Amino acid sequence: MDIEKKINSLREELQQHNYNYYVLDKPQISDYEFDVKMEELQKLEEEHPEFKDENSPTQRVGGAVTKNFATVQHEYRMYSLSNSYSKEELEDWEKRIRKVIDGKVEYVCELKYDGASISLTYENGILQKAVTRGDGFQGDDVTNNVKTIRSVPLKLKDDYPVKFHIRGEIVLPYEGFAKMNAERVDVGEEPYANPRNTASGSLKLQDSAEVARRPLECLLYSIVGKDVNVSSQFEGLEKAKNWGFKVPAQSELKDSIDEVLDYINYWDQHRHDLPYETDGVVVKVNNFHQQEELGHTAKSPRWAMAYKFKAEQESTKLKKITYQVGRTGAITPVANLEPVQLAGTVVKRASLHNADQIEKLDVREGDTVFVEKGGEIIPKIVGVDFTKRDPDSSPTQYATHCPECGSELIRNEGEAQHYCPNTTGCPPQIIGRIQHYISRKAMDIEGLGGETVALLVNADLIENYADLYTLKKEDILPLERMAQKSAENLINGIEKSKEIPFERVLFALGIRYVGETVAKKLAKHFKSIDALMAASEEELINLDEIGERIAWSVVDFFKTEANVQNVQRLKEYGVQLEISAEKLANQTNILEGNTFVISGVFEKVSRNELKKLIEDNGGKVSSSISSKTNYLVAGDNMGPSKLAKAEKLGTNIISEDDFLKMLE
Repeated sequence: MDIEKKINSLREELQQHNYNYYVLDKPQISDYEFDVKMEELQKLEEEHPEFKDENSPTQRVGGAVTKNFATVQHEYRMYSLSNSYSKEELEDWEKRIRKVIDGKVEYVCELKYDGASISLTYENGILQKAVTRGDGFQGDDVTNNVKTIRSVPLKLKDDYPVKFHIRGEIVLPYEGFAKMNAERVDVGEEPYANPRNTASGSLKLQDSAEVARRPLECLLYSIVGKDVNVSSQFEGLEKAKNWGFKVPAQSELKDSIDEVLDYINYWDQHRHDLPYETDGVVVKVNNFHQQEELGHTAKSPRWAMAYKFKAEQESTKLKKITYQVGRTGAITPVANLEPVQLAGTVVKRASLHNADQIEKLDVREGDTVFVEKGGEIIPKIVGVDFTKRDPDSSPTQYATHCPECGSELIRNEGEAQHYCPNTTGCPPQIIGRIQHYISRKAMDIEGLGGETVALLVNADLIENYADLYTLKKEDILPLERMAQKSAENLINGIEKSKEIPFERVLFALGIRYVGETVAKKLAKHFKSIDALMAASEEELINLDEIGERIAWSVVDFFKTEANVQNVQRLKEYGVQLEISAEKLANQTNILEGNTFVISGVFEKVSRNELKKLIEDNGGKVSSSISSKTNYLVAGDNMGPSKLAKAEKLGTNIISEDDFLKMLE
């Protein structure tokens, strides 16, 4: 056998053994035999570098060093999931699905593993990129580190699509975690706190050889892309197994919510028998056409729900209540606790939310309190052990003045939180607003992080986000940990932010109650900041989904002279404060005043493209038919009850072609 054939044969054999061991958990040769074959391949590759292949099994050991992890835009957004904590919430979710979907609905139940989310991109069967979830829109390129994980295939098998993305969770099994900690303790180092944080931190290690030494695993659960030739979630899981991915065997297809609840009850009892951390069950509508029909909210898919297992609870002593000031001036009371171990982490602080919550629970300094992790992420106080209360204790008196600037706090009628009204002179508000402005979903200023913002404010270099555009390299070089290259990156990042589109700038301004979705709606309707500034409360309230609270907040924001001045300065510096001419050219008001429901499968444009066409031309998309629906755009395989309801209400039923003619 010639050398090239011998090398390729060894690679294929080792890849198969790797798959048998790390994916199927069914090794067919001993570790010793595997190591002998690996050494033989390494020797041959060293002697014949002309046959080098970066996807060879020998490359799993790592060695590449990544100083800075590049930010990569996700081709398909990675949404977060809505959470439920009870049978009733799941049943309510099913009722919402039934209002939109006709006929049979199947559900896929998958265990929710507690690790670090990842998106893998494959082209022609080869791993091209591994990107962290980040903010869902973009994440960090950690390809070199992920390539060292043995359960991530570098080359696929069988009938895989030409290009696709597959999402999963990178986890650290209990056994491997315990072994890592034992080794750390042996050499006198602090043990790691929990598997989840260790797995997540591993992905951002600069040396991939260090990552290779950690027993990480990757469990895959979702295929995304065009032309993937998969019609359902469960079919996707089965195909992913055939292509070489490690797909958890515990995933099951169910016919009803009752069966889903049986699955949840079983795993709530047996989850501790698993080799990995789990914190719940993810339930998904199986059929992809039905998923499309259900669509997404601004943050999560309507076709999926995470059921969270009951949080762990511990008791500890509340030493002191302090108060934090947010960027909007909102005051959050914080319980400072005697440290307590909870769900794998040491908890020292917990949120008390607001004055009403403190009064409701009757929480006092010195109390023994019960602490939970809400969804096992954010610690919260859920009760007081009154049997251990000091009889001389007195009720908590809520703060009357801002802990940072001393201003008297205000509380608006109908609101739970107190606020510091000193928007322009309270340091945490100043820093918080600028940190929000530069954040990923807003202006996404590369080279500028939250700590650097605080340094800039404390050094009196900036007082608001408009001041960012006056910074020069020589201003920031004297700052702590600021080298020449860092300073250049920061200035370039600020300059590049001038290309960010209007709707994201509007979100970045930090107007209370104006999140991403509301910012898009306002930008689309008013088209420029000047038109929005001139709008009355009445005009705003007349817009779909803009209530009195948002309308009042927008008008109030532009009543403040400092805010108006900052906006004018941003305009002068070249920040995008109106919709671009190119974007406007693709928008009309042809469909204004009309509400559309889309149902079925379409040939010429996808469902998402249909929605965009409706919205770009002034129409509104609804998920269910009502007396307010003007048109039902009917595709193939549309549910019969939706059609019957449209006919009963006298709704105009049109085809895909009819709709496209409306736009001509």
